[in-house]
Amino acid sequence: MSAAPPISVLGLGEMGQALVTALLKAGIPATVWNRTPGKADGVTAAGATEAESADAAVAAADVVVVCLFDHASVHETLDPLVDRLRGRVVVNLTTTSPEQARDLHGWAAEAGIGYLDGGIMAVPGMIATPAAEILYSGDEQVFRRHREILDVWGTSTYFGADAGLASLYDLALLAGMYVMFAGYLQGAAMVRTAGVPASAFAIRAKAWLAAMTETFTALGEVVDGGDYTVAGQQSLDFSDLTKLLDAAAEAGVGGQPIAMVQKLIDQQRDAGYGGHSFARIYESIRHP
Repeated sequence: MSAAPPISVLGLGEMGQALVTALLKAGIPATVWNRTPGKADGVTAAGATEAESADAAVAAADVVVVCLFDHASVHETLDPLVDRLRGRVVVNLTTTSPEQARDLHGWAAEAGIGYLDGGIMAVPGMIATPAAEILYSGDEQVFRRHREILDVWGTSTYFGADAGLASLYDLALLAGMYVMFAGYLQGAAMVRTAGVPASAFAIRAKAWLAAMTETFTALGEVVDGGDYTVAGQQSLDFSDLTKLLDAAAEAGVGGQPIAMVQKLIDQQRDAGYGGHSFARIYESIRHP
């Protein structure tokens, strides 16, 4: 990347450091700031410039990347710098809710600040590898103007002018991840009662769960079609998880993840839909 403009990064947690390291490796000058001293040592050794204050960091670049703890910390850091930020660009990679992202976008627009919100679909070690993707929404001109820099961190995908969309996708994907993790840990607790280590169970669980993700498209088509009587779908009656709950109880372990799904099944069966597709639990989630 020739004549790369400098970038300022506010926030040097593990993710912030990974973002800065990738910039430096791509030949992009980076100025960094962190509220807690001492976090910059690794990246300054690699060539980053540490600013004494957030104000000084913002003054050092036209593009300011924010990777802080939460929505409140973003406002706490940026609100006093609103005049300094005017005419600059903020790329917010802090995990926020969709409404919080929209709030920040409105705040930025009112102050004359370009704003792009991002959801990082990666852990720090994945940054700057083909496995990393960052979802963006907000100012399309900002996205297109700085796409070359954004692509340093991973695949950059733009979802539209609604600044909350990247966050919505981010949190929706994380919802699936955490429920999957809970399901794996549920199974690991069950087989551990027979002396099976969780790491050994992981090998079998990984292959099984990966194979089951192939059914997502079919489930999505049923949901989108709105007809839960489509042939070839596993019914709610057949999907009863009582045996799983009994097995967990007999083993002396909790069954909370299973019970959560069984509750959704029961809601639809009690409403008279036992013969409908398992996908119908979507209706209990969509309309609680």
